[in-house]
Amino acid sequence: MLKQSLQQKQLQRLSPQQIQLMKLLQVPTVELEARIKQELEANPALEEGVEEEAEDVLEDEREKDDAIEEFDFEEYLDDETPDYKTSVRNHGADVEDKDIPLGAGATFRELLVSQLGLVFLNDSERMLGEHIIGQLDDAGYLRRDLESIVNDLAFTQNIMIDKEDLVSALKIVQTLDPAGVGAENLQKCLLIQIRRKIEKLQDSVNFGRLQAMISAEEILNNYFESFSKKHYQAITTKLEITDEDLREALSEITKLNPKPGNSGGESSRNVQHVVADFILSIHDDELHISLNQRNAPDLRISPSYKEMMDTYSSGAQTSKSQKEALSFVKQKVDAAKWFVDAIRQRQLTLMKTIKAIVDHQEQYFLSGDETDINPMILKDIAERIHMDISTVSRVANSKYVQTPYGTFLLKTFFSESLSTDSGEDVSSREVKRILQDAIDEEDKKKPLTDEKLGVILNSKGYHIARRTVAKYREQLGISVARLRKEL
Repeated sequence: MLKQSLQQKQLQRLSPQQIQLMKLLQVPTVELEARIKQELEANPALEEGVEEEAEDVLEDEREKDDAIEEFDFEEYLDDETPDYKTSVRNHGADVEDKDIPLGAGATFRELLVSQLGLVFLNDSERMLGEHIIGQLDDAGYLRRDLESIVNDLAFTQNIMIDKEDLVSALKIVQTLDPAGVGAENLQKCLLIQIRRKIEKLQDSVNFGRLQAMISAEEILNNYFESFSKKHYQAITTKLEITDEDLREALSEITKLNPKPGNSGGESSRNVQHVVADFILSIHDDELHISLNQRNAPDLRISPSYKEMMDTYSSGAQTSKSQKEALSFVKQKVDAAKWFVDAIRQRQLTLMKTIKAIVDHQEQYFLSGDETDINPMILKDIAERIHMDISTVSRVANSKYVQTPYGTFLLKTFFSESLSTDSGEDVSSREVKRILQDAIDEEDKKKPLTDEKLGVILNSKGYHIARRTVAKYREQLGISVARLRKEL
């Protein structure tokens, strides 16, 4: 038997305007200009410039200035001046227009190919050498198996070669600079470099360093696993050398480059410049925060489109084409209004968020001392500005603030709260700083384990479990005690 029932549900759906605002909040200042240009190209009802009301205010200010200063009115009213000479960029009066030159250097692989051209090779060897260079990763390693490369040449380019020919071409590539390119792994990469150094030092009178390099080669060739795990005692026993000899050999190894691909073609790499979204300054012990408006020009609704909509609205739409024209113009004007409002709302939201963060971390921004950072989570700021946590997260994860102490991502000021013996809440960043200082001052021959680091923190009033110590140590990018051991 069929039953019918009514059920009422309350669902919250975001409007297109809200979705647009959320997307704009995530856009950093460096990308905002491209987003605005995209909207300007897509919507003819949107254009750069200030609203008419703002223009009237600016005109009144200019008239006041004209009453004070003297002008040459004949020159001022010269109609022969081209319009482009009187135009201005909407970047603010304090922003200079600067041309940034871009370097166009050779890439890492181009440098290798150019070196290959100086080697006497036949056509087949040159083709295989260039193909191998094309297979190298950014670090300069050949990660692919030679059998796979042989099969690729056969199936994709119909080139039949023997593996021995590819091995010969690989050896030629490994003779190129920087030393170590074309190696299959780290061990072979370091061996190529140390052997090339030994060849150059063969005729030298510096026998001490030569012996250290020979020991380094033997360590890399035969005892690489013990070396990587820092089992130094086992190495000295097997090689029958002293700790001082081992120390000199390890010194030569540490001078080698584990990523030779990073040493070439520096000028060709894309350098990411951080553009601050907020600028914080200190005047007379007071914090001043401003929004970076460099890439955010003033926007307005096109006056011509406003007139068109008024014209179509006032007249009688008797024909279908007139109704369609009115609908098109209204759609474009509404979209332009939404975008202008979204940009303004974005600026207001950003300023509310950064002011709340600065107020919460006022002591730190005045001193620059990381120990003054207060515990702060997204919920704290969201409650202060009466917005959703997701909104604060969008702002914090993609925005930078320029301070007298450097430029930081906003999310770096958010940290967990920890309690001391006295019941005082402190930031986890303070605990990390103590960990960093303890590790920097430790005896490298007997580095501190996580348990000992926990004891140090407990003695300072921070009761933290060993696994939490390990988590903070990993977040700092510090390896375990065994791998920090030195001779």
